[in-house]
Amino acid sequence: MLTLPCFTTPPQPPPTRPVRSGPVPAPEVSRTRTTTATRARMAGSRPSRAATSGETCSHHPLINTGAPRPRRRSTALALSAFLLLVLLTGLPDAAVAANMTEVCVKAAVGHPDTLGDCPFSQRVLLTLEEKKVPYQMKLIDVSNKPDWFLKINPEGKVPVYNGGDGKWIADSDVITQVIEEKYPTPSLVTPAEYASVGSKIFSTFVTFLKSKDASDGSEKALVDELQALEEHLKAHGPYINGANISAVDLSLAPKLYHLQVALEHFKGWKVPETLTSVHAYTEALFSRESFVKTKATKENLIAGWAPKVNP
Repeated sequence: MLTLPCFTTPPQPPPTRPVRSGPVPAPEVSRTRTTTATRARMAGSRPSRAATSGETCSHHPLINTGAPRPRRRSTALALSAFLLLVLLTGLPDAAVAANMTEVCVKAAVGHPDTLGDCPFSQRVLLTLEEKKVPYQMKLIDVSNKPDWFLKINPEGKVPVYNGGDGKWIADSDVITQVIEEKYPTPSLVTPAEYASVGSKIFSTFVTFLKSKDASDGSEKALVDELQALEEHLKAHGPYINGANISAVDLSLAPKLYHLQVALEHFKGWKVPETLTSVHAYTEALFSRESFVKTKATKENLIAGWAPKVNP
C-alpha cells in the first residue's frame, strides 16, 4: 500500500489592497440604496420600504416585483365596506321582504290608505309593537278586497298574518299565540285564571250600542261587566295581571276604546265616574306608545260603526 506524504500548506496572509488617499467609497449596494432614498427626499416624498430596506430582489421567493401581489387585504377591505353599508342602509329590499312579518288589517271606511277601526286588527298590531317586532302593514279595503288578498285568504277576513315564512294565518287569537311563541320576550302570557277577565264587555257593548229600547236591560248588562272589571282591577291592578301588561290587556284595550268613542257619539253615554279603577286602566292603556301608534282616529271609528248602528 502506497502512502502519500501529507503536506501542510502554511497559512497565507490576507491579500492587501493598495492604500488610496481620500475617502473610502461605500459598497455598491449601499450607494444604490442611498441614492434611491435621496431621490425620494428630493422629490418631496417618503422613500418606499423597498427602497430603504433593499427588498427589491426579483429572485426573492416572497418579494417579486414582477408578480401580482396578494389581494387578501383589498378583499377584506371591500367586505368590511359592504358590511358597513348594510349596517347603515339596511339589506336590499328584496332580501328584507323575503323575511319580513306582514299583517293585513282593515283600512278606514272611505279612506283605503288610512288605518281602519277593526279592534281585532289593532290587537295584533299592539302585540307586535309591544314585542318590538318589525312588520309591514297592508291596508285592506274590505268593501273592495283585492284579488291577491282573496287568494291568500279566501274568507276575506282581517286580520291575517304572515311571519315571514309565506304562511298566512287568520284569527287574532291564533295570530297572537303564534307571535308569543316565536317572540317570547318580553312575555305577554296571561295566567289562565285571568284570561277571561272582561271577555263579555265587547259583546254587551255592541248589544247596548245597537239597542233602540232603553228598557231592554242592555245598559245594565254592560255596567255589570264593567263593574266586574272594576273589582278585579282594585284587587290585582293596575293591569289585569298586576304591574305588567299582558295579552288580555291588549285584547281589551281596542274594545274599550271603541266602547268609549262609539257610545259617547251615538248615545251620549259615558263609563260611570264611580268606576275609578276602570278609568285609570283605560288611561294607562290609551297612553301607551303602542296604542297611540296603532289606534284609529275617532272619526274613522265612528264612520266604521255608523252603518251598524243605523243600517
